[in-house]
Amino acid sequence: MAQTWFITGASSGFGLAMAEYALAEGNNVVGLARRSEGLETLVAKSPDRAMALVADVTNDAQVTQAIQATVDRFTGIDVLVNNAGFGMVGALEETSDEDLRHVMETNFFAAMTITRAALPHMRAQRSGTIVMMSSMGGQMSFSGFGAYSASKFALEGASEALAQEVAPFGMKVMIVEPGAFRTNFAAPDAMVHLPTLEPYKGIVGPTRDFAYSMHGLQSGDPTKAAKAIATVIASETPPLRLVLGQDAINCVRDHASDVLAELSYWEELGADVSINTSINGASAA
Repeated sequence: MAQTWFITGASSGFGLAMAEYALAEGNNVVGLARRSEGLETLVAKSPDRAMALVADVTNDAQVTQAIQATVDRFTGIDVLVNNAGFGMVGALEETSDEDLRHVMETNFFAAMTITRAALPHMRAQRSGTIVMMSSMGGQMSFSGFGAYSASKFALEGASEALAQEVAPFGMKVMIVEPGAFRTNFAAPDAMVHLPTLEPYKGIVGPTRDFAYSMHGLQSGDPTKAAKAIATVIASETPPLRLVLGQDAINCVRDHASDVLAELSYWEELGADVSINTSINGASAA
């Protein structure tokens, strides 16, 4: 039976790859993006099963209308993919409040708004999967990626709780953590490079250089990522987190090992903070 996929940021990259894969598998696809370019070809392939919606994910009214239009056309939403987002490079001191709020609005708050708009419909059908496109930067961060990682850390924290909240309704949540994939994520007109402060040139400079140089050279294939995501969604026991790309797998594994090692090293000190009590239960302090 055909499912209905609702995908944000569907005009390019992971969003377009997932939309094309889901459509090829016989599903209904609703692609949402700021501009129609990239979506027109998708709809032309299968106008009876594909719908393109132009909307700003940070506009609550437009998001609500998009969700309702999807339900009106296809009766429900089986897979919601929160994919819209962008990257930002710069040291924390180089990041203004406006910059930080901008990346949080798109990468975090928009995903929350879309999810809340879709939840009543998905709860009513007592099934469905919510896919949150995070990053390996949602598990760890690097100098220069503080603002971006903050948005993904927030997304993952909310998603962990959401997974527990919607499980009783027969729903699942999956966080996807890709490494470097050949999308437009790092394109000069897509990634935000913040103004440089002299003291941070040697600290964040390598990160900026890496972000500039990797565009078009990433080893990850978005089409294979789309297939992997769809395969996991269809499985009986999908993981809360799906790490994609050997680079991401290595980094996440190493980071987890470092966290456990640090926890073990400081465990005795960290545990010795309980209130001391006497034998009869009265405070000895």
